[in-house]
Amino acid sequence: MSGIGKYFRLNLNSTTKQESSGGCGCGSTSNGCDSNKPKEELSNEEFFEAAVDAAIGDERHKDGFDQVFDVKMDRRSAFKKLTASLLIGAGAASSCTSITASEESKEKAQIDWEEQFKGNYKLMDDKEKNATVDRLVRSYQLRTGKNISMSNKNAEEDVLFGYAFNISKCQGYMDCVSACVEENNQDRNSQMEYIRIHEMKDGKGFNFNEADDNYYHEVPAEGHFYMGTQCFHCDNPPCVEVCPVQATWREEDGIVVVDYDWCVGCRYCMAACPYDGRRFNWSKPEVPEAEVNKNQHYLGNRMRKKGVMEKCTFCVQRSRAGKNPACVEACPTGARIFGNLLDPNSTIRWVLENKKVFRLKEDLGTEPKFWYFMD
Repeated sequence: MSGIGKYFRLNLNSTTKQESSGGCGCGSTSNGCDSNKPKEELSNEEFFEAAVDAAIGDERHKDGFDQVFDVKMDRRSAFKKLTASLLIGAGAASSCTSITASEESKEKAQIDWEEQFKGNYKLMDDKEKNATVDRLVRSYQLRTGKNISMSNKNAEEDVLFGYAFNISKCQGYMDCVSACVEENNQDRNSQMEYIRIHEMKDGKGFNFNEADDNYYHEVPAEGHFYMGTQCFHCDNPPCVEVCPVQATWREEDGIVVVDYDWCVGCRYCMAACPYDGRRFNWSKPEVPEAEVNKNQHYLGNRMRKKGVMEKCTFCVQRSRAGKNPACVEACPTGARIFGNLLDPNSTIRWVLENKKVFRLKEDLGTEPKFWYFMD
């Protein structure tokens, strides 16, 4: 593990230490107070608990109802949330008390009610995660008469996913883009795409301002090269820091995810991302029933609602099942490489240790887990 640390690990220890004057804030120089006494070092577990408490505090101990309503908000937000809840509650009550309503209608109303007041997925225990996944699967069955498979598999130990892109091999075919759209149930009407392939002129360097992201001609074009971008799943993601409702976070295997049911669509994360890796859906994603990928993950490619953020998840429904993301599988030239950074025998590790790799905007300190290289 130490061999790979230089490629992705943040340097949390400063090389220069500030000199102490020997005194403290109380004005005493004789160590009369206890502020200068050495403090016991926290264990990894204690540090993690302290970090969680600092970030979310009492929220982790609240149920779904309290998480929804026991927060500070302005009158407009409170009225909208209360109105939505009352409408759902009225529908549930009407269905449950109606003599003519079918059992399926009553069940659907009950599911809608329970989903409205569920908590943040990040704060759920495994039992609660299983319950919300079961409700979503059942809701899809009631609405469409079809079955889907939805996973809530957690990150595995000793796994940290990373990605490498071979600029020399990419020919601009965009098979990766098409595969990503199909795999992740992206909206067909708006042509939303998590992956972008940039066509750039030789000799101009990586000039994204002059790059063509929507070319419609035969490729590869003479005098050009191609470079792909998507979410880089940073170790220090600025998008996570700015989210006001903690609807996005970094998982232990390095995947940055979004809880679509907790996202309020403020787009702060979209503005904070320096890599243009996030997308906002302005309308409810429309996918023909015959084209819906029914192998889904709660934090990945399940059907989203209108007005939330979407992004690449390294195909969490595939990667946590031991498969490559759809873009890697679809690339006809082998330009895309994916794997476990903690596995010394993985292809991604070989690339990082034997190629001259680089990352975009490394000076920002975001520590993206997406590298580029050339043959």
